[in-house]
Amino acid sequence: MADAAEQLGKVVAQLPGGGEARPGQVAMAEAVARAATGRRHLVVQAGTGTGKSLAYLVPALLTGGRCVVATATKALQDQLGSKDLPFLAEHLGRSIEFAVLKGRSNYLCLQRIREVDAAQSALELDGASPGVRRQVRRLVTWAASTDTGDRAELAWEPDTRAWAAVSVGSAECPGAARCPMGEPCFAELARRRAAAADLVVTNLHLYGLDIASDGALLPDHDLVVIDEVHQLEDVISDTAAMAVGPGRFAHLARLVRAVVADDALVGALGDAGRLVGDALAPSSGTRLASGALPAPLADALAVARGRVAAAAAALRQIATDIGAVDQRRVRALKSADTLLDDLAAVLEVPATHVAWVEGQGDTTRLMVAPIEVGPVLEAGLWSKRTAVLTSATIAPGLAERVGMAAGTYDELDVGSPFDYPSHALLYCAVHLPDPRRPGFDDAVIEELRALIGAAGGRTLALFTSWRAMRAAVVALREQLPYTVLAQDDLPKPALLAAFRADETSCLFATAGLFQGVDIPGAALHLVTIDRIPFPRPDDPLLEARRERAGSSAFRTVDLPRAATLLAQASGRLIRSSQDRGVVAVLDPRLGTAGYRWDLVRALPPMRRTRERAEAESFLRSLRSEP
Repeated sequence: MADAAEQLGKVVAQLPGGGEARPGQVAMAEAVARAATGRRHLVVQAGTGTGKSLAYLVPALLTGGRCVVATATKALQDQLGSKDLPFLAEHLGRSIEFAVLKGRSNYLCLQRIREVDAAQSALELDGASPGVRRQVRRLVTWAASTDTGDRAELAWEPDTRAWAAVSVGSAECPGAARCPMGEPCFAELARRRAAAADLVVTNLHLYGLDIASDGALLPDHDLVVIDEVHQLEDVISDTAAMAVGPGRFAHLARLVRAVVADDALVGALGDAGRLVGDALAPSSGTRLASGALPAPLADALAVARGRVAAAAAALRQIATDIGAVDQRRVRALKSADTLLDDLAAVLEVPATHVAWVEGQGDTTRLMVAPIEVGPVLEAGLWSKRTAVLTSATIAPGLAERVGMAAGTYDELDVGSPFDYPSHALLYCAVHLPDPRRPGFDDAVIEELRALIGAAGGRTLALFTSWRAMRAAVVALREQLPYTVLAQDDLPKPALLAAFRADETSCLFATAGLFQGVDIPGAALHLVTIDRIPFPRPDDPLLEARRERAGSSAFRTVDLPRAATLLAQASGRLIRSSQDRGVVAVLDPRLGTAGYRWDLVRALPPMRRTRERAEAESFLRSLRSEP
């Protein structure tokens, strides 16, 4: 622990402009070192400005074992791989090797690049627009110059179908040993770099898939740091889930058509997809009863399973000469076998899982997921290695909800170095009507008009529905003398760039911008949240968890999620020691409901007021600061 604190102090002193480790940062580094050496899990809340990345990277690199850092957002993954770790490699005083590893579909597939000009390749792009075909040619040209094949290197965003033509997912990849391009494969190169590294940075989704595959995707490691752990429960639910819908049959049909000259076989796969889609349609948007699936759906899935089995048998009968055609056969067979496994699984839904139908038309799919993620994580993580869970916001009871056994972990809150009481004001509009009553939306718009006027623009207005956001945009674009940007106006990077560039502009957005948005400085003085962000009451997975929780469902399922999202949204305001402003929650329940203190305690320790005049006065004072 002393070594971790000492080394942290040395590297922080080398930061641009110099500096010294903050008390919370030191406390976190010491706790991570203690967890790693004592093989005891740690849950640590580190508020904005703590410098938590260095607080866990330094002790992790000093342990001598391999560490994996799994983060939920691409922004943090890129920060670690392109900024923090290169800095530590230069200043930590010892040799370190690190690597960034992503899912296979994030990399170009060199075998598919070889095939893209072959006659069969045209079959996979049937119906593609000229623009998609041009993009495929650009990607083939790029393949000759890139060292990593990582999609993130591109300065432009390819169409989904164009990228699919030159990449391959894990459900289709035959593996390096069975592919002519297995040796120079970009994904395999990334895996080899990870296997030789002291520290591997990956995304939480890939980490969840590694757990589901019993460690097949990531190198063995002694320590894992899960950053942005408030998203762990949802990501593990997603990676442990199975999804079957007409789109998977259509995709398999395209793969088979490129290999097997049997129109009837390919047509049967397409018909199977339509049969499954028709059987799913009546249940779209609903949770299915526990136990057996509805008879029409079970029958359709059984028929579809037989047709996929027939396609798999035909693929196995094809000669296996090494070459492009063989690789197409192997990919199609891998896809067929994966679909067969999933069909078998969804036809037998255990009591520990919940099934539901989501989407419309071709996007309709049957979902099956475990109700609780604790058993998945206990078997695949907690019992195998030491884990450090961290985030700026961790709701009470998270460790229990994700299956950590009592007595196996320590908890720590290192706070934030920012002076929230002086720099930020929490305003609750208690005079507004209850959000469930008529007149609330109009009252919100009037409240926004007054607050934004006091702030001189400089507002991030967050909404819990697209409907409410669009109504506010339409009304306030006519009333305000400031530019009002809406979330669907531009792609996210361009949208945030436009918001930062015009300091008096306003950005209206939904839950997609409640987290992962960093706008320090004068462009943001006001963050508004229209309602307490409770989860949807009809979410099938949460419905099942509520049923299990019984009378405590609201406090154990809904309230922690709302508190976390509200804290994440509020955290958009103060991003540096110079930031000042107001967080305005326009839902009066934050000031009146019996559960209000559970929400307030999850927020940064801002001064609080119920008076709009006080909030307006503070906002106006910020406009006069130099």
